Amino acid sequence: MNTIPQPKVAFFCMEYGLSETFPIYSGGLGILAGDILKTAKDMNLPMIGIGILWREGYTDQYLDKDGSPRDYAQDYDRSHLEDTGITVDLWIRGENVTCKVWKTEAFGNVPLYLLDSDLPGTQHGWMTRQLYHSAPQERVAAEMILGIGGVRLIRKLGLDIDIYHLNEGHAVFAGLELIREKMAQGLDFEEAWEETRQQIVFTTHTPVMAGNEEHGHDLLNYMGAWCGLEYDQVEKIGGNPFNMTVAALRLSYISNGVSQLHGMTARSMWRGNPGTAPIISVTNGVHVNTWQTPQIRQVYNVNGNLWKPHMQNKRRLLDLIANRTGVKFDQDVLTIGFARRAAAYKRSGLIFNRLDIIEPLLKERTLQLVFSGKAHPHDEWGKRIVANIVEMAYRFPNSVVFLENYDMELGRALTAGCDVWLNTPQRPLEASGTSGMKAALNGVLNLSTLDGWWPEGVIHGVNGWHFGGGYEGPEQTMVDAASLYDVLLSEVIPTYYEKRDKWADMMRAAVDMAVHRFSSERMLTEYYNMLYQPSTTLRHLKNQIKHTKAVH
Repeated sequence: MNTIPQPKVAFFCMEYGLSETFPIYSGGLGILAGDILKTAKDMNLPMIGIGILWREGYTDQYLDKDGSPRDYAQDYDRSHLEDTGITVDLWIRGENVTCKVWKTEAFGNVPLYLLDSDLPGTQHGWMTRQLYHSAPQERVAAEMILGIGGVRLIRKLGLDIDIYHLNEGHAVFAGLELIREKMAQGLDFEEAWEETRQQIVFTTHTPVMAGNEEHGHDLLNYMGAWCGLEYDQVEKIGGNPFNMTVAALRLSYISNGVSQLHGMTARSMWRGNPGTAPIISVTNGVHVNTWQTPQIRQVYNVNGNLWKPHMQNKRRLLDLIANRTGVKFDQDVLTIGFARRAAAYKRSGLIFNRLDIIEPLLKERTLQLVFSGKAHPHDEWGKRIVANIVEMAYRFPNSVVFLENYDMELGRALTAGCDVWLNTPQRPLEASGTSGMKAALNGVLNLSTLDGWWPEGVIHGVNGWHFGGGYEGPEQTMVDAASLYDVLLSEVIPTYYEKRDKWADMMRAAVDMAVHRFSSERMLTEYYNMLYQPSTTLRHLKNQIKHTKAVH
């Protein structure tokens, strides 16, 4: 019997974080996608990426004189982009829209193809202007370009793709386009749907029901997103209103959450929707060479003491803080970092819950806190969260700082240079959260609630700490804050100042954990073994049986 080749995968994602110099990403989803493409290159796997070239990127975000975030369009270098000479056409709002196709492999990644509607002389540049634009028509147009345009691009490239991996629901119209193609070849709707399901896998990242995108069918029909199908067919896939996550689950043969806990949460969320794919768990991982500093890697590999390279990383971070803010932190003071997208469930201000406890620690310089993060340009509540942190930086000017315009460069500096990485999400609302994995790669110790990936990694007091005990009741914030202070005062602070050898041992245990269990190489291996290969193998065997019958 012929050996079954590795599946050829097209990975669809709305954003890619390959480098801070190429800001077509907003946060964790895009960073994960970038890490996947880099890892596929490292492992020589047959994968391509499909995305969008955002003219304005996501946003540059700086504070105004009152400490409130203000947004600015991003300008970036495009010299690494290769003009493929390919264009893709699709109908949006009754007009033909032509998208130019760019390619980049400049960041140690497999080929990433990017669709761009901003062609000279057209009026369609608004469709790929800004990542995650809030206006419904802009959003749907971009999702059509990603999904429908992405499939048509693959046809133009002449690629024989085995698996279409939809990373979040933004690319779900790819499934409708695949069904349309099969119906054009003579299959009826149900047959085309079933064949399409055998080619699609789906990763969900959003454990909050309100965060799963929905669109009215009037809008979808007006935009042309039904892709030539009838209303009753599209409604059967995504419901009314059309839920992008439900549609993706019904268009895929298997799907996954991004941590063990998130898989459980996702199964609970979507179990009332018949015809959806089974949801397994593939816990996220991070690209080691992108996120681990060479100094830590070198000393770790020779089994040396990680304290010295850590202090070198810390010095670089403190110099960066001084250059950007004028605040000079003390290298010998325990420095805690928190950098996240500004979202309410992440509870960035939890450590300030009891000022009577935290204020003496800050004023006496027992602790230094460094924060960073961005809010969505149209999220006023998120911007208020940032402003609240900035207020604390004004209140404690020598021991709390906020770093503006969070990006991959800042992320690397923070996850390498802090002593402790603080993570305070409201369980179970953090699907995975990869910043803590990056911190652990550099020997930075996590202090986190038992949410996302951390329950799979933590051995309390050995490679980091947890607090809150996994409580999910109505008083979760009060319980978590009390537990945070208890662990901080009774374990973290005494270990840092009084048990340096133990701290160094914990650093090595953290790196061990991250390298062996939370790398993107482990993650991508699981994707191939658990999601991509089974369907490809089954189709390959079916084709062999058909061929054998035809011969005989």
